[in-house]
Amino acid sequence: MRSLFHFAFNVTDLDAARRFYGDVLGCREGRSTDTWVDFDFFGHQISLHLGEPLKTALTGHVGEHKVPMPHFGLILQRRDWQTMADRLQAAGIRFVVEPHLRFAGQPGEQWTMFFLDPFGNPIEVKGFESLETVYAS
Repeated sequence: MRSLFHFAFNVTDLDAARRFYGDVLGCREGRSTDTWVDFDFFGHQISLHLGEPLKTALTGHVGEHKVPMPHFGLILQRRDWQTMADRLQAAGIRFVVEPHLRFAGQPGEQWTMFFLDPFGNPIEVKGFESLETVYAS
């Protein structure tokens, strides 16, 4: 069964959302109204609605880091992950968890980074040498 993931969440400014998700992350804008805008989030649909963003906290424990919960994100091939990390650094994005390798030499070895959109919504981007190892245990 082929499917696409859809995630809808709140932002407080659609123009700022367009700049971040469109210009910084490079997502293609889809449909919109005065109260929401859709983006192609790397093959999946996100819908950003005007409203109060979810409250988050650094309550997730992964490896040596506390990570923001809840969060959403993206899994990329390692080379694409590095391109994304470089793009975010060039845009001056402040990281909650700096780009780094975790679980080195273990099943599920991955590169990861956490950052916030302009509204405080946490995003994690993971990178794997092979997407076949995403669920390795």
